Amino acid sequence: MKFEVLGKNGFTPTDAIKSYAEKRFNKVVSFFGPDVITEVRVVCKVYKDHHKIEVTIPAKGTVLRAEVSDPDMYAAIDKANDKLVAQIRKHKDKLKNNLEKEGIKQAYSQEFDAESLEKDILASQLVKSKKVELKPMTSEEAISAMELSGHDFYVYLDKETFRTNVVYRRDDGDYAIIETQPL
Repeated sequence: MKFEVLGKNGFTPTDAIKSYAEKRFNKVVSFFGPDVITEVRVVCKVYKDHHKIEVTIPAKGTVLRAEVSDPDMYAAIDKANDKLVAQIRKHKDKLKNNLEKEGIKQAYSQEFDAESLEKDILASQLVKSKKVELKPMTSEEAISAMELSGHDFYVYLDKETFRTNVVYRRDDGDYAIIETQPL
């Protein structure tokens, strides 16, 4: 398994922070089999008044993600770990069903041409560009993936129509779907 601890904003993680992060996030990895999670990426950022930890753990069929701020780096690592464990517990049944489906390896090892799916966005305020692999799934699976990623929206390929859809969380806490239509 590849375990990566990176620093940003002029911060270089010490060996103590790296070993502490690895020890803490191994608990999250232990919830899954050794072939499900192959990588853990931890980004440590330092600001004037706080530290920020961003953890991304790609697993087959889903991505676990947590982002936490705290005045203490070690406390931020602990909080990020707790947040990931809470996400796993909350979505335990959905994760179990998703990761144990018949043919999951074939379905998720399929390579999608991400460049043909991505459109270049030209804007003066663009601060980040991200490529995503669109995976065929139901709206319920997309909502689960959105919750696990910690984002307010999730882009996916509808399993029935094979059209790109977006599921998002509304301000009132409910979920909604934006369905695309060809011109």
